[in-house]
Amino acid sequence: MEYLNSLVKMATNYCVSFSFISNKKVLHLGLWLIWLCGFLLIALSFYATQMLPSSFMDQMRNPQFIIQSSLAVSGGPTIDIFTAPRPFVGIVGERQGLAVRSWLGLSAKITVVLFSQEPSVFSFADSVGSRVLVEPNIDFTFLGTPFFHSMVARSQTSSSDIIVLIDPDIVLMPDIIPSLAHAHKLDQDWLLYASPKNTSHLSFSFDGDGKQFMEMDEKSIKVPKEFATQSRLERSCEIISILAWNNGDVPLHKGNLPPFLFGKGIHYHWIVTEALSSDFRFVFDASWTISSLILDNPGHLGYGYHHSVEAPKASTSESNSWESIGNSHLAMLYGTMYFHEAKLPNLFRSVECGGTFAFVNSALDTVYILDRRYLLSLRHTGPFTFVSRRKISDCINILEQDKRNDIYVLKDLLKLPAAVSLPFTLEHLLSLRADGNRTIVLAVAANSYKEMLMSWACRLHHLQISNYLVCALDEEIYEFSVSQGLPVFKYDHAPANISSDDCHFGTECFQRVSKTKSRVVLLILKLGFNVLMSDVDIYWFKNPLPLLSAFGPSVLVAQSDEFKITGPINLPRRLNSGFYYAHSDGVTIAGLEKVVAHAAKSNLSEQPSFYDVLCGEGGFNRLGDNRCFEPETNLSVYFLDRDLFPNGAYQDLWAENDVKATCIKKGCYILHNNWISGKEKKLERQVTSGLWEYDSSYRMCLQVWQERRFTNYF
Repeated sequence: MEYLNSLVKMATNYCVSFSFISNKKVLHLGLWLIWLCGFLLIALSFYATQMLPSSFMDQMRNPQFIIQSSLAVSGGPTIDIFTAPRPFVGIVGERQGLAVRSWLGLSAKITVVLFSQEPSVFSFADSVGSRVLVEPNIDFTFLGTPFFHSMVARSQTSSSDIIVLIDPDIVLMPDIIPSLAHAHKLDQDWLLYASPKNTSHLSFSFDGDGKQFMEMDEKSIKVPKEFATQSRLERSCEIISILAWNNGDVPLHKGNLPPFLFGKGIHYHWIVTEALSSDFRFVFDASWTISSLILDNPGHLGYGYHHSVEAPKASTSESNSWESIGNSHLAMLYGTMYFHEAKLPNLFRSVECGGTFAFVNSALDTVYILDRRYLLSLRHTGPFTFVSRRKISDCINILEQDKRNDIYVLKDLLKLPAAVSLPFTLEHLLSLRADGNRTIVLAVAANSYKEMLMSWACRLHHLQISNYLVCALDEEIYEFSVSQGLPVFKYDHAPANISSDDCHFGTECFQRVSKTKSRVVLLILKLGFNVLMSDVDIYWFKNPLPLLSAFGPSVLVAQSDEFKITGPINLPRRLNSGFYYAHSDGVTIAGLEKVVAHAAKSNLSEQPSFYDVLCGEGGFNRLGDNRCFEPETNLSVYFLDRDLFPNGAYQDLWAENDVKATCIKKGCYILHNNWISGKEKKLERQVTSGLWEYDSSYRMCLQVWQERRFTNYF
């Protein structure tokens, strides 16, 4: 190298000396010598280029695949990576384990949070160390699929500098660390996204034997040449699998995120599109600077959740199932179809050229150099352009030559069936949801009470009670329940015109709805399942099933609606048909058949029929202060202790300053929000008392971690 420097210096000095020749006789000879010196310098420059390290040339040819040491940014930002894995079983588990270990090997400042309720996920987390945590307290569907909007809300409570959301089987290369570190230097809030490269196998491992992944003291990963030189065209434009953003002060987008199902593809696109439209954050495509890959699974097209549960053969096709069309349906509802770079000129692409990090916007013909903080034209460089800028511009132009027109079209994912429906019959849902005692908790609801239904369901989730079903009385509540991940079925003989808000106690609408409840209970009893019937305006403090099921067969256990503090609780028409437990046996079924038949002929609700049939008109069949006996069927009726199962008028509990504390002190199992007329009054009383479990604005169950809220920006 010293020899080369002296040779260039000598040639330059010799050539310059001829430029001062003033003798006209030798002028022509001098000009020829200057031209000769020019050619000599050009030849020497080519010779010097060939002597440069080959790695520098490789970087110029393939700048997007420069892979730096993960420890090069030792003082870099802290990072939380969030994902929702499937069970760690078989090839799926191996693929996810490979991905998670690749994340942990990137930096000691990375923590991984796995959203799951699966035992195999907890076992995996225990096996890999303290930097992998499991978070089960988000919203899941009844089949176990996590809701993406709940995942995002939980991730936004992180205290780390950078938040990453990623598919669980994406393997990350070390270049994500300097990419995130450079983005962290931006003087504004940002959001990046990236698409992986599909590959059928890994031709390399994180160390020599392939059994151990990159250790924390590893300085680099040597990536095979064939991986680094594969075309950008092999990335799938329809799959965004990585989102990352800084933990800033502004939201990702305007409005609220719909209740998408994680793993269906559209949720990432929705966030990117809305973030670009909202213009709160600097949004850019980091697919050039973040090397990631996903192993193709033969026989499985695309990424999605698979369940061991299969629909019956006679059910609707898989394309009509809730798991398949959930996100497509929501995307249509919320207007997300596609995004196109040409239509969104504020979309940038991050690149790295020779160690320089930049943002490119081909639509605006602009390059922003981050480290040096100046703008550079993408295509216009003149003879007086600085050499460093010219190299960067040439490097970016190489990338732009390989870039295709990035159109993310989701039309294939948005093919909706005529109607949204679950591919499960009532019989199949019962077999899926019933507990070991073949018991089901049943709620019957119309659309006018959808918020109360969700608060009720969220409370059961919190108590880890999963053996419940929802009977939908109209199409609106059915589709709403499907979108919220509830196990729901439609009752074919539901009454009409019951979706209005004017369907409270005493109205004709209320009478029609109440009579439907006992019919549905009788149907389930005849299918061989015990039923705990619960109105959705009942707040559960703890699980009453062990206590109620202990009464055994031939006993109907019901809440008392008596409001007087002292005296019998089985007085005429004080049996509350909004909360009772019925055992699936011949005696109980016969008793309920009599109730249903009596209610069908009555111009009242079903509640008087329960008492008049089972306890006799005027209480003729009463036994003591808390029981009845129906002699024709031999069905006994037991009225529950009001201290444990209080109604809405007992001891004025709803008027207490702290309703929850008072009821917990009394040992309450439930508290009924009845003895008040009108849905709005019920909602106000329950919400203001703190006995409310559903956030209707964010469409998710309230959790302990949901303390951080962003203000809606409009």
